[in-house]
Amino acid sequence: MDALKQSQAQLRRAPERPFLPPETPLSMLPCRLDRAAEVRHSPLHAGTTLIVRRLFIFVGTALLTLAGGYGMYDVVKVGGVTSLEALLLGLFLVLLAWVAFSFMSALAGLFVLLTRRQPSLQIVTTGPLPHVTSRTAMLLPTYNEDPHHVMARLRAIYESIDATGYCQQFDWFLLSDTTDPDIWISEEMAFIALCRACGGDRLYYRHRSDNTARKSGNIADWVTRFGAAYDHMIVLDADSLMEGDTIVRLVHAMERNPTCALIQTQPVIVNARTLFSRLQQFAGRVYGPLITAGNAWWHGGDGNYWGHNAIIRLKAFAAEAGLPELRGRKPFGGHILSHDFVEAALMRRAGWAIYMVPAIRGSFEEVPPSLLDFAGRDRRWCQGNLQHLAVLPTRGLHWVSRLHLLTGIGSYVTAPLWLLFLLVGLLISLQAYFIRPEYFPKGFSLFPTWPQQDPVLAAWVFAATMGLLVLPKLLAYLVLISNRDERTGFAGSFRVLAGVVCETFVAALLAPCMMILQTKAVMEILVGRDAGWQVQRRSDGQLARGEIYRKLTGPTLCGLALSLCAYAVSLPLLLWMSPMVLGLLLSIPLGIMTSSRLRSPGVFATPETNDTPAVVRRANELAASAPAEMPGALRQLKRDPELLGEHLDSLPLASPRRFGAINVHLATATAKVAECESLEDAATWLDKRELLAVLGHPTLLRRVLEMPPGKQG
Repeated sequence: MDALKQSQAQLRRAPERPFLPPETPLSMLPCRLDRAAEVRHSPLHAGTTLIVRRLFIFVGTALLTLAGGYGMYDVVKVGGVTSLEALLLGLFLVLLAWVAFSFMSALAGLFVLLTRRQPSLQIVTTGPLPHVTSRTAMLLPTYNEDPHHVMARLRAIYESIDATGYCQQFDWFLLSDTTDPDIWISEEMAFIALCRACGGDRLYYRHRSDNTARKSGNIADWVTRFGAAYDHMIVLDADSLMEGDTIVRLVHAMERNPTCALIQTQPVIVNARTLFSRLQQFAGRVYGPLITAGNAWWHGGDGNYWGHNAIIRLKAFAAEAGLPELRGRKPFGGHILSHDFVEAALMRRAGWAIYMVPAIRGSFEEVPPSLLDFAGRDRRWCQGNLQHLAVLPTRGLHWVSRLHLLTGIGSYVTAPLWLLFLLVGLLISLQAYFIRPEYFPKGFSLFPTWPQQDPVLAAWVFAATMGLLVLPKLLAYLVLISNRDERTGFAGSFRVLAGVVCETFVAALLAPCMMILQTKAVMEILVGRDAGWQVQRRSDGQLARGEIYRKLTGPTLCGLALSLCAYAVSLPLLLWMSPMVLGLLLSIPLGIMTSSRLRSPGVFATPETNDTPAVVRRANELAASAPAEMPGALRQLKRDPELLGEHLDSLPLASPRRFGAINVHLATATAKVAECESLEDAATWLDKRELLAVLGHPTLLRRVLEMPPGKQG
């Protein structure tokens, strides 16, 4: 009772440091997809150099596809092209074009990295920090994440910017969409501790009780309430880290380029601990620069947005990137899940430039620790990207923006296409084995038509296709060892080569399983199953064996069926398909093995594991000092009067409600509280949704906290 009276006394006076600054609204309305946007300044046009670059990419892709398609036609044309063979040829052309397109971008990246030129926006990445005068908001949206680790990363970035001397140009917002009541209160407590540690008055926290439109709605809500006070915003993920030096240089680049709406960095993966995450960390660090440099080379100012670790001009974002709700039912209708691609396309539609700048370092992120965690996140991305089918017809989009949307769609559609290609080829083999060939066709013929095969030509076509997949990895390796600093950071060229070989081998085994999981995701979406928005696991990836067996039994059974069908034709066919079949049959052992934690990175070491960047090291140090397990939300508020005062002060004066709408969870919670005799009864009896309603209702919360503690069971 004393604690509650003390907190109420705190509420009667103005808080020393409010959770939020005064509101500075900025209008942000949903855009129209059926109407072209007004171009608010001189639109960006591709120069002659950029046109030549794009011709190189697309003409090269077309030539490689035609050459491969002609070779494949020579393989299937013997005796005439049947319907199945025509389908096989069509699938091959589509898939080869996809592979050739990636290969040409990698080839462009080879040129860029060997010449060491910045292919798009010029940013000075070395030397003294430039002077900046604009105001920037650092936004960290969070959803049921570990509050201690979130605050550790936020504090590490804050301290890094503070060291640059430009801390007064930045405000920090933790934008919570958390729906777990215990995590909500833990967030507030961790935020209070963060403010004490940093001693700054530019740290703010906002909890949104109605997380409409998820992350995009979270950002839009902030823009409409506080956006007018800032020139730019930098959007982070819960696992993001950025160095202060990098952030200041990004702000300066925006000040120098007034027609630029967004600059996307290339985040480097850090803190990988399991075999699966170390594979991704190594692959991203070795091959990633080649691909992103090539893409930036021909994208120019028509780039894309990856949703985090990017700086955005608020004027452009608020005016052009308001997302509409798509027509129809989920999963294709409703709020857009993969919002980043669409936001970039809408700003580019109005004439603003979007740049990818891979040359700037100091941007970091983490990845899912296991195959199943990766597949879970991938399922949500798959649904979001397939939603872009409804965005493609948008009036006025730049053709490169449409290509970005198509690329996102294709990254998931190609999985069922590869599976269909495999099944059609197997069906042709089964047909040839079990159906008697027609040696004498209808009509007059002096000689029979003998079935003919050219296994040598088929092998060459297969080898050429695999070469287009593997060669970019070798090109990336050659670029890496040609750079002395990079070679030293990886601890030698031979160690990197060993890592490339091992990564290629393990990735080849994992690829068939991912093909099945992505195909399953596409099929679920096509039949109308919504993915929802699950909390992402960021631990060391140790999974329950039962979960692995349950989720990877499907790929294993697919591998068994394919191997039996191939063996029914011939042993050579089974051997030919062994890389695919082996990966599927070993899905469960691979799932267990790759989710296990590694003591050292071994051949998968990167410069960031050999010499941890300062901001990453600081975040890890802060995260390591984890607090003791926190009690439940009600017990913690009862125990900590300062926390209670801050929590009550952060709540809105009145919850917005539609006329006639009833908050079912609040009504149920009110009825339950009336029956409770102690705080412990309320903590035990209220479910999470009801407890969330209590925490958002000051009067009911006070009533609960006035109850005697009771006995904990």
